[in-house]
Amino acid sequence: MFTTFMFATGIENSIPTINNGRTRIDQMEKCGHYKYWRTDFDLLTELDVQVLRYGPPLHTTFLGPGRYDWSFADVTFAEIERRNIIPIVDLCHFGVPDWIGNFQNPDFPELFATYAEAFAHRFPWVQLYTPINEMFICAQFSAAYGWWNEQMRSDCAFVTALKHLVRANVLAMERILKVRPDSLFVQSESSEYFHAENPRAIKPAEILNARRFLSLDLNYGRRVDSEMYELLMDGGMTREEYHFFLNRSSLRHHCIMGNDYYVTNEHRVRADGSTTAAGDVFGYDDITRQYYDRYKLPVMHTETNLMEGSKGDEAVDWLWKQWANVLRVRNTGVPIVGFTWYSLTDQMDWDVALREENNHPTPVGLYDLDRNIRPVGRCYKQLIKEWCNVLPAQSVCLTVPVVRPQEVREAHVVRNQERLRRMRRTEVREDKEPVATAKNVRR
Repeated sequence: MFTTFMFATGIENSIPTINNGRTRIDQMEKCGHYKYWRTDFDLLTELDVQVLRYGPPLHTTFLGPGRYDWSFADVTFAEIERRNIIPIVDLCHFGVPDWIGNFQNPDFPELFATYAEAFAHRFPWVQLYTPINEMFICAQFSAAYGWWNEQMRSDCAFVTALKHLVRANVLAMERILKVRPDSLFVQSESSEYFHAENPRAIKPAEILNARRFLSLDLNYGRRVDSEMYELLMDGGMTREEYHFFLNRSSLRHHCIMGNDYYVTNEHRVRADGSTTAAGDVFGYDDITRQYYDRYKLPVMHTETNLMEGSKGDEAVDWLWKQWANVLRVRNTGVPIVGFTWYSLTDQMDWDVALREENNHPTPVGLYDLDRNIRPVGRCYKQLIKEWCNVLPAQSVCLTVPVVRPQEVREAHVVRNQERLRRMRRTEVREDKEPVATAKNVRR
């Protein structure tokens, strides 16, 4: 059983559409993974990275209701299993197949849940999942900023996209747990903060700082504050839809709260509510503790990177700074179980947030797109070597019961799965008990 701190990287499978759905930005295609996937897996061995954020391309795998093309997933996941790599499977990353349309489609949650269940049945040795990546950012960029997918700009469109994304994530967790009761779900979600630029900006900053929690509040069945409740109701969410999330709060027992942090995650807010980038002000440590104080769940740093610049050491310095923040989080008592440099190779067009198809490499990887190691890759390899056996020794309690792919049929794993299957049945019964509301409180 793998019980050490999870040093990870990722191979991004973003697939948003732009140009009113006419153009799809497929990161795996643009970064050469479909051609070089064997080489990419070799790079993991070179780095001694044993945990990989990875998933099949949703738009070419999910062909229609009950129709799947597993050809690419079968060969890649067979190789991952053979190499005994631990995948955190990323099932939906910023886009859906053309036949679903976009995140305004009310059928998306149920359709996606059936896809997640089908994946779990086909690859029962997979234990860790991120069903839907960065639900808040996906809804924000698609339906509030108008950048991707539906390219809408309204609170109503944002609420619609958000409730569909989170509902799909929740339903997927339920379905996967029926197949693999010891599954663990790593919510990779952007950790944001909004700084008021002047006294008149305090109120809009407070609203934005409440809004940033919406996806995780709903995902973990936490009651939102009154202002956000009004936003949800005004945006078209019904009471029944809201209580759907409250009635599934037990799923949080199977979750690790993944916090993504980039230099762009903090914002300066003007009096009119508009924002500009603030840079690294509070940092990962402070903001992650805000999220931990709210949800009280184990934490993983699930994404970070910085572009390598003209000096060549910018990404190296950022890696050191993020790792110092991880250690600070851990030393202040927050149970943090993993760290991720995202991604394995350079990406494409993230300098414009995938809003344009410029085919411009974004130098943020551990390797460039020719699969040559970058300075940050060498430093990450050294960091893993130096720290991999130190962190678990600091506290044997701060480990995750991850089962390696080749151990899934061992007797102790099967026994634990049956214990968790019984526990899950009890959780479902408890979730079905009525929630105290103004309607059902007796007088």
